[in-house]
Amino acid sequence: MLNRLLPAVAMVLCLFVPASRAHAQEPIQPILQEQSELILESSRRTIQPAIDAIAASGLPEAREVLATWAARDMWQRIEDGLFFRAERNEDRSYTLHDFDTGESFGPYDKDALEQVKPNSGIRALIGSALVRYQLSDPDPAIRAEALDNLDRNGEASHMEPLAASIDAETDPELKARKERLLTLLTIRFAKDKALRIAAIESLAGDLDVAVRATLNPLVATTLGAGTALPEGRNIARELRPGTDALPRVEAYELLVAEGLAPKLVTSDALRGMLAEHIVDGAVAGVPLESLSDPAARREAFAGLVEAGLVEAASTEADIDASLAAHVFYETYAEPDAEVTEAAEEALSSIDLKVGVNQFFDLGLDALSLGSIYFLAAIGLAITFGVMGVINMAHGEFIMMGAYTGYVLQQVIPDYTVSILLAIPVAFAVTFAAGVAMERLVIRWLYSRPLETLLATFGVSIALQQLAKNIFGTQARPLTSPDWLNGSWVVNDIVGISYIRIAIFVLALIFLGLFLFMMKKTRLGLETRAVTQNPKMAASMGINPDRVNMLTFGLGSGIAGIAGVAIGLYAQVTSEIGQQYIVQSFMTVVVGGVGNIWGTLLGATMIGFLQKGIEWFNPSNTLAAQTYMIVFIIIFIQFRPRGIIALKGRAAGD
Repeated sequence: MLNRLLPAVAMVLCLFVPASRAHAQEPIQPILQEQSELILESSRRTIQPAIDAIAASGLPEAREVLATWAARDMWQRIEDGLFFRAERNEDRSYTLHDFDTGESFGPYDKDALEQVKPNSGIRALIGSALVRYQLSDPDPAIRAEALDNLDRNGEASHMEPLAASIDAETDPELKARKERLLTLLTIRFAKDKALRIAAIESLAGDLDVAVRATLNPLVATTLGAGTALPEGRNIARELRPGTDALPRVEAYELLVAEGLAPKLVTSDALRGMLAEHIVDGAVAGVPLESLSDPAARREAFAGLVEAGLVEAASTEADIDASLAAHVFYETYAEPDAEVTEAAEEALSSIDLKVGVNQFFDLGLDALSLGSIYFLAAIGLAITFGVMGVINMAHGEFIMMGAYTGYVLQQVIPDYTVSILLAIPVAFAVTFAAGVAMERLVIRWLYSRPLETLLATFGVSIALQQLAKNIFGTQARPLTSPDWLNGSWVVNDIVGISYIRIAIFVLALIFLGLFLFMMKKTRLGLETRAVTQNPKMAASMGINPDRVNMLTFGLGSGIAGIAGVAIGLYAQVTSEIGQQYIVQSFMTVVVGGVGNIWGTLLGATMIGFLQKGIEWFNPSNTLAAQTYMIVFIIIFIQFRPRGIIALKGRAAGD
């Protein structure tokens, strides 16, 4: 469609292109003299004819004149009124260069010259005129800049030079931009209705924001009222007062605003006006004792209006009659009905495609969030599943990993090296911290869940305070490498940052590593044995105490790696772990305690659930968290052991 449209646009435009000048070598100075008064006046309101005269001359010197004028390098010689390009010399004199011949004159003192000083508004108008030359400039950067200018300030006069420059364009990307821009300008400014409709149809389903910005004004409507529908107007629809589309009071206010009805007087306002005009126990001849009757109040008000004491106004009883005597309608800003119909069909197809892409974008966000929750919860799933320990300090291991990455970046300025090194170092640091915590605190509290919860909560508070003492309360940045900056953009709607993609990949890697460890290594075999039946495992020569220690250290180490990943897009503070501890526990409980596949499914489910709730209520993230917790509470009523129930000690067997 677009390939057939562009030649047609160019052919129609050629009908309006002025014939070339008979004398190609005619000098430009006479044109400048004709427009001298406007040029020197430098008023945005009056300068356009002078700019148009220069740009439409067809002379090769026109571009230099406009560029010189915009750069404030154009001067007039006072003795004869001629215009030149001026160049300042070292002795503060000026050398003048003729636009037509290039001949130089001077030097001249500043007193012999008058500088042309266009303001910013005039320079913008000159810039628009220069576009026709810049579109065919040999420098691709200048051509791209011209297209940027057209994107912002495109006009009907730009269609002809834009169409003429397309065939000669050698850069495929710039050529595509020119063709697209010509299509958008055709929709806005073309006089041929068929061309506009064809251009609109060629963009059906296009997700570009510029397309919607071009089509939306065509279907924009304004509300109007009258005694009958206006003839010759593009009516969008007729409205009935008292409906959701046009409330009764709003309809009457429209009549008042357009001078079709007197202003409305409420009952309270009517009583106030009557009270202000009580004379000898009556209002406009109506006794006070009669004013309890609504008809008497209206009679008294009418008497005040007739006496000129108050302005005429309607009461509630008059509204229905006024509304019934008028029609209400919406009219399109675009006068042509066929154009608006084509625009509405194109926007409908775009809206459908936007909805599909928004769903896809929401899915990407949910997967990204789920991968973050999975990384944060996988360590908790290991310790909780194998040991039955509710570790309230799990968030602080995430915090320790994030601070480890920050410290390494202070030592190693290369962000790529420091981040890659931070992953194993954070694992080692938090693994050691986890082992120390298990040996010093948790090993003495097995089979005492309440005491374990309180002890780990105390450790959590202590670690947060220790982090504040060392790093302070100010947030610390964990800077990502350059190759993680930016986003993967599919279109104007779907996109995801490279950092979140990296976290998603990291989650998959750890899923694979964890499965390998549990299925293919001795530690995994012993862990599974202790999980299912610790007494039987001990009788087979497995040391449950050692397995518990290593398992807790492993879970803590993975939490440290999660801290590095989370710190790449969140500010590192002593409370960073607390933002994920609740979601981590919910992920483990929903997925199934101690089951890696359950944790994965739980993280995915919670990620989609949270993003879905936020989509319905985007302005209140706290409400989204509340609804999510309520849903989890309801869910565990039906699946108390999670999506995938674990058999063994963690399941209560």
